[in-house]
Amino acid sequence: MSRRPIVPCIWLDDQAEQAAAFYVSTFSEGRITAMSRYPESSDNPSGKPRGSVLTVELEMAGQPFTLLNGGPLFALNPSISFFVHVATVQEADELFSTLGARGKVLMALDAYPWSERYGWVADRFGVSWQVIAGRRPPGGPTIVPCLMFAGPQQGHAEQAMQAYTSVFPGGRIESVERYAAGEGPESSVKHGRFVLGDQQMVAMDSHVDHGVTFNEGLSLQVMCRDQDELDRYWAALGDGGEHGPCGWLKDRFGLSWQVVPTDIATWMASQDTAARDRAFEAMLQMRKLDIAALTRAFEGE
Repeated sequence: MSRRPIVPCIWLDDQAEQAAAFYVSTFSEGRITAMSRYPESSDNPSGKPRGSVLTVELEMAGQPFTLLNGGPLFALNPSISFFVHVATVQEADELFSTLGARGKVLMALDAYPWSERYGWVADRFGVSWQVIAGRRPPGGPTIVPCLMFAGPQQGHAEQAMQAYTSVFPGGRIESVERYAAGEGPESSVKHGRFVLGDQQMVAMDSHVDHGVTFNEGLSLQVMCRDQDELDRYWAALGDGGEHGPCGWLKDRFGLSWQVVPTDIATWMASQDTAARDRAFEAMLQMRKLDIAALTRAFEGE
């Protein structure tokens, strides 16, 4: 399976399989690509049953995601959402209805100055989607992550885009639209488009206080080919922020990242339960991940 360098990770309590089934049936080209499990030989920090599902890897409309059963520690909120570009008003209406079933409407589906049909909804699992008709650039992706800088991070969207695009090779800011007088904080970012590697992204400064900010409920995995790449992202993204366990960090804007090797999904989804248990236990002892040490643990050396 080919993977983009950045993969959004959605933290759930224990609904990863249920959510994956919902998303695969909702989005075009939806498919589950891998599933990993907690160790069968030992207990785990999340208190989940031994051998139960840890992560589900999936793709929808060409965008890879990871769904993580991590327990009830973190609640999803709209500080990170996903634009979903569709071609027609009818498609927008149908998708919004499906995503909104047992969910919560954040902005009503309607005609707006920027689109003949747009709406913002949190689905039944708490994931936020901005459904928009007719604004996808030719050949652009269907699903695009959106970072909303709110609360203590309000006003930092442009600074963050500059920082992130300096870290990822080929990173670039494509456009910045600012709030006009009376719309929101003047000169702040109303809508910014940027690219990290081949991952399209959107950033915006909130124009009101939503009472939310970034947390571990939605993080971004950086898939690294080798130790040098992993070391570089670990240092650059963590500069001014806070490094955590198991490859997790928070950058200086409060956004959570997981800096991990591309082989992590293969190890954790292996049918060799003893091998995947050894790799998981080794990972628990690390902060920055050591690819060679994880490989040795997986192979039983």
